[in-house]
Amino acid sequence: MVPDAEFTSYYGRPIVKAAPWEHDIAYYLFTGGVAAGSSLLAAGADLTGRPGLRRVARLGSLGGLLSSIVFLVHDLGKPSRFLNMLRVAKLTSPMSVGTWILSIHGPFAALASMSELVGMLPARWQPAPVRLLLALGRPAGLAGALTAPPVAAYTAVLLADTATPAWHDAYEELPFVFCGSAAAASGGLGLIGAPLAESGPARAFAVGGALVELAAERRMERSMGISVETLHDGDAGRWMRMSLGLTAAGAVGAVVGRRSRVLSALSGAALMAGSFSTRMGVFEAGLASAKDPKYTVVPQRERLARGEPVRHEH
Repeated sequence: MVPDAEFTSYYGRPIVKAAPWEHDIAYYLFTGGVAAGSSLLAAGADLTGRPGLRRVARLGSLGGLLSSIVFLVHDLGKPSRFLNMLRVAKLTSPMSVGTWILSIHGPFAALASMSELVGMLPARWQPAPVRLLLALGRPAGLAGALTAPPVAAYTAVLLADTATPAWHDAYEELPFVFCGSAAAASGGLGLIGAPLAESGPARAFAVGGALVELAAERRMERSMGISVETLHDGDAGRWMRMSLGLTAAGAVGAVVGRRSRVLSALSGAALMAGSFSTRMGVFEAGLASAKDPKYTVVPQRERLARGEPVRHEH
C-alpha cells in the first residue's frame, strides 16, 4: 500500500502566513452582525408601529456597535489606527471599504438608539435640545437600515479576500452565511426582549435568517474542496456542530413557540448562541487551514492538473 502523502514546507514553516488576529476579531464578527441586523429590524418595527420591538432592536444595535468598537480597537492596539484607515478610501481593499461603511452606518444607528434612550426618560428630563433627538430617531434609523446589509456582509468579504485557504475557498457563500447569521441573531434578540404581540417581524427575521445561514453553509461545504475538513475537525468542528444544533433548534422553537413567551425567549437565545458559534467556527477553521500546508499544496496541484493558473500565496 502507498502511504498517505505528507505535506511539508521549508523548515517546517507554514506556506500561508496566518492572519494576525486574536479572538477579538471573531467576537467583532458576531457583534457587528447583531448591530447591523438589529438596525434593520428596528427600522421595520418603527415603520409598522411596534414600539416594544423597536426599542429592543435599537438598544441591541447600540450594544452591538459599542461592543464591536471595543473588540476592534483592542485588536488594533490603539484607537488612532482605526482613524488612520479613514485617511484614504481604497475601493480594491475590503478593509478600507468596510471601515468607511462602518463609519457611515455607526453614527446613524447610534443616533437612532440615543433617540430611543431619550424617549425612555421622564418628561421633566427632556429639555427642548434633548427632545430634538426624538424627531431625528426615524430618519436616522432609516439611514442606518440602508447601510446595515453592507455592514453585515463586508466582514465575510474581508476574510475571503485573504490567502487563508478555508476563508478564500468559501468566498462565494460566506457573505450569505454571515448575513443569514446576522438576521438569525438579531431576530433572536427581538424574540428575547420584545412583547409577544409585537414579535412577528423578529420571528420571521430569525427563522428566515436561520434558513439562509443553514442552506448557505451546506452549499459552502460542497464548494470549498479539501479545506472543508477544517470545518469538521478540532475546535472549528465543535463550534460548527454547536452552530448547526442551536440554529436549527432555535428556528424550530421560534415557529412552534409563537404563543409562548418563554419558548420564544429560549429560541431567541439559541439562535444568538448559534450565530456566535458560526463566527467562531469559521474563524477557527481559517486559522487551522493556514497552519497545514496541505490546504495550500493540494488545491494548487489540482489547478495545475486542470491547466489553470495558480495564484500566489502571501
